[in-house]
Amino acid sequence: MAKLFLSLLTFLLLFSLSFALRGSTWQQGQCRISRINAQEPTRRIQAEGGVSEFWDHNSDEFQCAGVSIHRHRLQARALMLPAYHNAPILAYVQQGRGMYGVMISGCPETFESSQQQFEEGRGAQRFRDRHQKIGQFREGDILAFPAGAAHWAYNNGDQELVIVVLQDNANNANQLDPNPRSFFLAGNPAGRGQEQQEYAPQLGRKRGQHQFGNVFRGFDVQILSEVFGVDEQAARSLQGENDERGHIITVARGLQVISPPLQREEYGRQEEEPYYGRRDNGLEETICSAKLRENIDKPSRADIYNPRAGRFSTINSLTLPILSFLQLSAARGVLYRNGIMAPHWCVNAHSVIYVTRGESDMQIVSHNGQAVFDGRVREGQVVVVPQNFAVVKRAGEQGCEWVEFNTNDNALINTLSGRTSALRGLPADVIANAYQISREEAQRLKYSRRETMMFSGSFRSSRERVASA
Repeated sequence: MAKLFLSLLTFLLLFSLSFALRGSTWQQGQCRISRINAQEPTRRIQAEGGVSEFWDHNSDEFQCAGVSIHRHRLQARALMLPAYHNAPILAYVQQGRGMYGVMISGCPETFESSQQQFEEGRGAQRFRDRHQKIGQFREGDILAFPAGAAHWAYNNGDQELVIVVLQDNANNANQLDPNPRSFFLAGNPAGRGQEQQEYAPQLGRKRGQHQFGNVFRGFDVQILSEVFGVDEQAARSLQGENDERGHIITVARGLQVISPPLQREEYGRQEEEPYYGRRDNGLEETICSAKLRENIDKPSRADIYNPRAGRFSTINSLTLPILSFLQLSAARGVLYRNGIMAPHWCVNAHSVIYVTRGESDMQIVSHNGQAVFDGRVREGQVVVVPQNFAVVKRAGEQGCEWVEFNTNDNALINTLSGRTSALRGLPADVIANAYQISREEAQRLKYSRRETMMFSGSFRSSRERVASA
């Protein structure tokens, strides 16, 4: 038993060490940033059933964080063809609903349909279809997919499906270069190349664009015919040589798959189940049965809430254990009108912020005291906040909502003001001497804010009214 414990402990230490060296072989020197920009997509690829938009992952901010961002828009009855990637991905469902499947070699095909067939007077059961399990998702869900795990998505709703995807190219699971790659298992993803559009063609492409293609196209037709046991015509269909539909196709009659019925009430109950810390011991949950989805939009699951300012929710490896394997986490922020999120820094991760609604004024400060970003971010824009850079947000008149991807499975935040801030933990005399103020002013500076992280905007407004009187 002692040897088993030591073996497990050694494995965990080596596992942790491997991710502690995240991207160190190529990421060194990439974070010498003097300016950060709020970015929008620079590339657009149109397909039959939708469109994919890509942010320029060659920008200094994305190179520093070691990630890339893209957004998929699927029309009703649109299917994103199965593909796998060279790095783990974390996706946020901004709008709509649908279903997805993940194909992992060695996992059982637990979804099956059957029909009775009688032969020679004896009953025999023949399976019409059998496949790995299928999941449902809806607006507000976070979806996690390991590197190399092929997956697909289908829009079974009535409105456009919008999914924002982060690909962690600096993750230790990616042993290629930092360029994002997608390996499709069907179709001809570049078949509609004439409908690719560069929003900003003047931008340099020093490391190349997001690369993708059908892996079957490189194999010989005769080899494919032999390994699949089909004729050469069917083998050519695998290669998608004459398929001009692109990487998102339209399923005219709707997708017919084996999936258990899921009522709205049942979905709601599943989301409301409490999760009291990590209960796994490494044996109960395997990669085949791992939960890959968690909803982050529900106000009832907020970690921090101020009825006058807004709320902040997180999903990490404690609430979605698969994230400990991916070394990623996510957060969801909602600020009401003129609400403020306290100045803070992320201790152990880069943060990639995607604004889903509204706008906010944001400031980001580097280690040398320079404001590397001081501007307004709007819906659809992305801002990268490097590790330990301090950031503050103030919502506009319409409020602001965002989703935040973090490059650590348990991202930690330290605040500069508020009830649990760094200044609150300092003795008043240290504050007085550090800032050359009186002890009374130090007390006011230390205790003026009683909120934790989400501040209402009325505090500043009242002081401005007094000053102008």
